[in-house]
Amino acid sequence: MAASAQATEVRHEPFEPSGAGAAIERWTLRNGPLEASVLTLGATLHTLTAPDRSGTPAQILLSTEDLPQVLGAARHYGSTVGRYANRIADCRITLDGEDHPLAPTGNGVTLHGGPDGFAHRIWEAEEIPGGVRLKLYSPDGDQGFPGGLDVTVSYTLSADAVTIDYHAVTSKPTVVNLTNHAYFNLAGEGSGDVLGHLLTLDADHYTPVDARQIPLGPFEAVAGTPFDFTTARPLGKGIAENHPQVAAAHGYDHNWVLRERPADGGPSRAALLEDPESGRTLEVLTTEPGIQVYTANGFQGAVTGARGVPYGPYAGVALETQHHPDSPHQPSYPSTVLRPGEEFRSTTVLRLGTA
Repeated sequence: MAASAQATEVRHEPFEPSGAGAAIERWTLRNGPLEASVLTLGATLHTLTAPDRSGTPAQILLSTEDLPQVLGAARHYGSTVGRYANRIADCRITLDGEDHPLAPTGNGVTLHGGPDGFAHRIWEAEEIPGGVRLKLYSPDGDQGFPGGLDVTVSYTLSADAVTIDYHAVTSKPTVVNLTNHAYFNLAGEGSGDVLGHLLTLDADHYTPVDARQIPLGPFEAVAGTPFDFTTARPLGKGIAENHPQVAAAHGYDHNWVLRERPADGGPSRAALLEDPESGRTLEVLTTEPGIQVYTANGFQGAVTGARGVPYGPYAGVALETQHHPDSPHQPSYPSTVLRPGEEFRSTTVLRLGTA
C-alpha cells in the first residue's frame, strides 16, 4: 500500500536514563504515524507509539526509562529471548544421543534460554533500509546449549507495522526458538489493565500444562473452554471463569497451536488484539506454529512505567510467537533442531490500525 512506501527515519543515540548506560544504544524508527525504539540491550523493542481512532498518539508497550529496572525486573520487557524461548523441562536436552545439561532458572526448568539468556546481552547494531539489524554470537556451551550460534534480529518499520525477522546458523546441532517478549496495552502504557481488550486467536487447540508450566503433551481443543478465542472475547471474561488451567496461572500463560501455516512459508495471522475504548488494533502475523499469551498475572508493581504508574497484574499482555514449549521433549511437536548448514528463519509482523 502507498502508506507503507514512505521512507523510515532512523536515528540512534546512547541510552543513559540514569547516566550509566553509555554501552547501551537506543535506535529510533519513525514512519508516518508510527514510532518504535529498539535497545541494543537484549535486542529489545522498547517503545511503540501509535494513534488512536481520533489520531491521538500513545506509547502502547509496557516500558521504563529507569536503567536499574531495565537491567532488573523489566529485563524481558520487549526483549529478544533465546536461545530457547519459553520452557524446557528438567534443564536438559538430548541431541543425537548426547545429553546436554542446561543452566536452570528454577522450578526444574530452563526458561527463556537460561539465567543469562539473550535478553541480558548487548547486541551489535547497524542501520538497514527501513530499520535496524542486531547481531549476537552465542558461543558453544552458552547456558549449556551446544553449538556456536550466530543470530540476527532485524526490526523494520512501515507506516502501519513493525516487522521482526530472525535468522540463525549454528556450528553444531542445537535447538533454537526465538521470540519477542513485548507487553501490549493498546489504551497506552500505565492506563490500567487489559482485561477489557478483545482477543481473537487463529487457533483451535492449546497446550495444557503441569505445575511447572510444561506441556502435558497432547493438544487440547479450545471449544467450550476459556481458551476459545476463535471469535473475539474480552481477556477478563476467561480469566474470571473457574477453569483449573486458568486458576493455576492466575490468568493466561499458555501456548496456543496456530492453524496450519500457508504453503508459501509467509507470515499469516495468528492474533488480533483490540481496545474498544481507544479503537487501536494490533494484528499479529507470523511464520511460527504457536503463540504464547501471557496476561502479566504475576506483576506486583516492581516496574514503574514512563507515566509514573507501577505495573500491576494484567497491566499488559504478551503475544509471543514461537515454537511450542518443551519441543525437544515432545516428538509430536514441530522440531526446533537446527543443524550445521541449515538456517533458522522466522518472521513476525505487528500491524497497527484502528477500528
